[in-house]
Amino acid sequence: MLYIFIHQNFPGQFRHIAKALADNPSNEVIGIGDENNINTKLVLHPRIRLLTYQPHGAGRKETHHYLRDYEGHIRRGQALVRLLLNLRDQEGLKPDVITAHPGWGEGLFLKDVFPRAKIIQYFEFYYQGTGADTGFDPEFPNSFDDQLRVRIKNSTQLQSLIGCDYGVSPTIWQRSRYPAELQHKIEVIHEGIDTTVVRPDPSASLFINGHQLKSGDEVVTYVARNLEPYRGFHTLMRSIPALQAKRPNARVIIVGGSDVSYGKRLPEGETYRKRYVDEVKDEVDWSKVFFVGKLSYADYLKVLQVSAAHVYLTYPFVLSWSMLEAMAAGCLLIASDTAPVKEVITDGMNGHLVDFFDHEQLSTRIDMSLRESKDSQRLRDAARQKAVSEYDLKTICMPKMLKKFT
Repeated sequence: MLYIFIHQNFPGQFRHIAKALADNPSNEVIGIGDENNINTKLVLHPRIRLLTYQPHGAGRKETHHYLRDYEGHIRRGQALVRLLLNLRDQEGLKPDVITAHPGWGEGLFLKDVFPRAKIIQYFEFYYQGTGADTGFDPEFPNSFDDQLRVRIKNSTQLQSLIGCDYGVSPTIWQRSRYPAELQHKIEVIHEGIDTTVVRPDPSASLFINGHQLKSGDEVVTYVARNLEPYRGFHTLMRSIPALQAKRPNARVIIVGGSDVSYGKRLPEGETYRKRYVDEVKDEVDWSKVFFVGKLSYADYLKVLQVSAAHVYLTYPFVLSWSMLEAMAAGCLLIASDTAPVKEVITDGMNGHLVDFFDHEQLSTRIDMSLRESKDSQRLRDAARQKAVSEYDLKTICMPKMLKKFT
């Protein structure tokens, strides 16, 4: 069979399924992405052919601001169509299955080019004016205009959902955000966590700024792609002064970049990291707080494996891979009492839940967790078991995914 996977930052969420299908010599697998994002020399799999397209412009300034993203998505979709037409007409390719992430417009016109192909799309998050991330944080209020604009952001996804044969969403809560009358087209299948790789390691250690940190030390960890309010960075920073007062020997490792992945950008030259460091700068012993930026995957896993308490906070938004990987690594989770988290973490059963905004509660919960070593091990084991039994790549998620794709 011939499979095409399309993601502006390929492989994105399709890394595992694309490699699994390419392992079968009877399959042909093509990956397509934006040439501005894709390193064509990177070999994901020797049997995956990697192609790129060049998007032609974004939404114009004179376009109504509700529609600028949509216009840019249509332009991206058209650029992809040109590549697909060439594959069809010049090479004679007839794909059996095409899979795309619809968020940037790549899924808009797939049926028009290949009407007989099975179209599967990955539905990650449906924006809503109220009830999810928008308006959740009073520190970043939204106007009524924002509420209307956010709803129109779904135009691309709606066209893609109507035009596909099947949809996949990683969690029940993320699927539930989509219109009720269309949810029947979406199946919940997570991409999966390789729990044979992401696992506890009592011998793990790492060096940061000349300090050796190892499993069993008082190490508090926090991980996000970028340090920003959507992932509770402001709450974490505000918790550190009280945490240090309670746990003077604790070391805090903060993993993440200084860009913005989600939410509002700050004025040029400003970052959320600087904003919230400045807010507490005179109250914190910075020799015990380590900002390590973005790490290699191996070093990131070591951070999880030496963690004594792992903080994961999020708006009602997409659930991060990092939280499930922290569970698989046997971390003690201190997580936000928000909808996507509560699908996986039950307070007192496989982790602790705290109010997203309550930095005092967060510091107290970390302190108590570090004191309760026996109970903490029970929670760690339960978190690991949850990850293995429901999100393991090879035994749970990949078989479900392969069944969908074959």
